[in-house]
Amino acid sequence: MDSTERYLVGVYDDDEEVLHAVTTVKNSGVKIEEVYTPFPIHGLDVAIGHPRTRIPIAAFMFGCLGLTCLFSLINYTMVFDWPMIIGGKDFFALPDWIPVSFEGTVLFTAFGMVGTFLVSNSLWPGKQPKTFDLRSTDDRFILTVNMAKNKKSESEIESILKATGAIEVNVKQF
Repeated sequence: MDSTERYLVGVYDDDEEVLHAVTTVKNSGVKIEEVYTPFPIHGLDVAIGHPRTRIPIAAFMFGCLGLTCLFSLINYTMVFDWPMIIGGKDFFALPDWIPVSFEGTVLFTAFGMVGTFLVSNSLWPGKQPKTFDLRSTDDRFILTVNMAKNKKSESEIESILKATGAIEVNVKQF
């Protein structure tokens, strides 16, 4: 049983050309796996059909967790564990806790978002990345098509990619 995936990789040299190619290729009935670019292209995520990201929701949740944890820690240490009267204020002096709670919220959010990024992109030590073309980090735009997810033949998809302005079309297996 062959467990390798076969991809058709279209290489483009212009950002507007690849954005137009995504629309044309999708309209011709080809399912695009991903587009790799050296810089963000406005509107590409919509053209590919990626759903709206839920990253802001994760950031908000990590912030709430940080605020809750820090508020609980400060409350426990300043009210129950070691109550001290500082400057004649009550044990439960909420305005004094705001700066520390804010910093804790930011800290939890930052670490949580790093962890979320690593998990959502399957990045961990020893993971071999799928590199379709190293030039995608420099000056080329890479449009990938997973052949297993498409009904059209390889030659049909190759001709569609070349018609949309691909300077080269390669086959890559993982």
